[in-house]
Amino acid sequence: MAVPSFLARERIVARPGFNRWLIPPAALAVHLCIGQAYATSVYKTALVEHFDTSLTAIGIIFSIAIVMLGVSAALFGTWVDRNGPRAAMFTSAVFWVTGFLVGGLGIETGQLWLLYLGYGVLGGIGLGIGYISPVSTLIKWFPDRPGLATGMAIMGFGGGALIASPLSRQLMNYYDPAYDGTAGTVPNGEAVAALFFTLAAVYLVFMMFGAFIVRVPANDWRPAGFDPASVKRKALVTTESVSANNAIKTPQFWLLWTVLFCNVTAGIGILEQAAPMIQDFFRNGETSTVAAATAAGFVGLLSLFNMGGRFVWSSTSDYIGRKPIYMVYLGVGIVLYVILATLGSTATWIFVLTAAIIISFYGGGFATIPAYLRDLFGTYQVGAIHGRLLTAWSAAGVAGPLIINGVLDTQGTPGQLVAANYRPALFIMVGLLAIGFVANLLVRPVASKWYEPQTTTPATARANPERSAAR
Repeated sequence: MAVPSFLARERIVARPGFNRWLIPPAALAVHLCIGQAYATSVYKTALVEHFDTSLTAIGIIFSIAIVMLGVSAALFGTWVDRNGPRAAMFTSAVFWVTGFLVGGLGIETGQLWLLYLGYGVLGGIGLGIGYISPVSTLIKWFPDRPGLATGMAIMGFGGGALIASPLSRQLMNYYDPAYDGTAGTVPNGEAVAALFFTLAAVYLVFMMFGAFIVRVPANDWRPAGFDPASVKRKALVTTESVSANNAIKTPQFWLLWTVLFCNVTAGIGILEQAAPMIQDFFRNGETSTVAAATAAGFVGLLSLFNMGGRFVWSSTSDYIGRKPIYMVYLGVGIVLYVILATLGSTATWIFVLTAAIIISFYGGGFATIPAYLRDLFGTYQVGAIHGRLLTAWSAAGVAGPLIINGVLDTQGTPGQLVAANYRPALFIMVGLLAIGFVANLLVRPVASKWYEPQTTTPATARANPERSAAR
């Protein structure tokens, strides 16, 4: 699929002397916008009341978006590698913004299917393309620190709700003055629709900014003082290249798919239900001791830990290795989920701290997985391989909310739930993390039969289509 010349990869090759530290802001501009997906719990109750439906019916919107994220990332991963980050970011912006406009129209007209189509399908496509667009680019700009690079690329997605959550609350209060963020007040549907239209305009500006400042390095570029031959060889790290088509034939790919699925399913259930969950854990009869405004602040705090975990834990993996860091994410995560289920309702600080660390592991798992893939399969088509692995996120986007919302729908009525109603779902998450822990232990180096005959890059593959086709 050809792209207009102003979006082509050849137009954004950096000139000699270009400062690679100008690239992370481009990635952040896109990821902070699409990271709004993590702030959906702020207006979730309002949508339940507006459409007079169940938590599960509204939760499906988020699930559709995450499914489409994985599907679009898998389908367009090779296209993103071939055409470059500007075309990908531009395309992402178009779909993401259109999703908000169509979704807002659905809320305004009371048509739930339009919200599914808009925020779910169209927005989800924008999520997938936007999510993978800067990852392989930053890995190429930072070959000396791939964990740091992927942390920078992806931490913005985790931090999106840090901005979107309080902004959404303030905008809904502006559009519906009767909603003041206190317990028991819910914004009307018109306010949520207006919020969607406003966010569409804001996100369009920032995502286009990212698209037009991003650059890719020349094929022969290296960081000053960096010698690839001097890099210490670590366990599971290869200097060979594996194509995306071959990668999905290896057991390593499917083991990492399982690891990502389990880690994401466990974390996404909390994020998607964050605001109501903290209120329910500290409910006295009909009233929660946690105000809606405080719950929205909790969503923002989780976003901060989500974002920080993506940077801190993925950077740590550069020193201790990808496999050990996932042992931390999954093993310690099991302990934290047990604490949350059994002691989370005894004190607010225990609930908040435990949930925050769990979400930092959730974010770290996302940010470290591209570097894990790079270690196992090389840099060739790592963006496409990453895109295909994100189908695990799609599956988790369905499983996580369905488990949480499905259990809660059998436990009682939204607004009247208590901590005990959450425990069955939380213990299910413990089991999933145990499965992921075992899968990570089974990861071994990729067999040599899957290696490419010679080192290539997406750029050289494009320049030599005959050779690429021959493979």
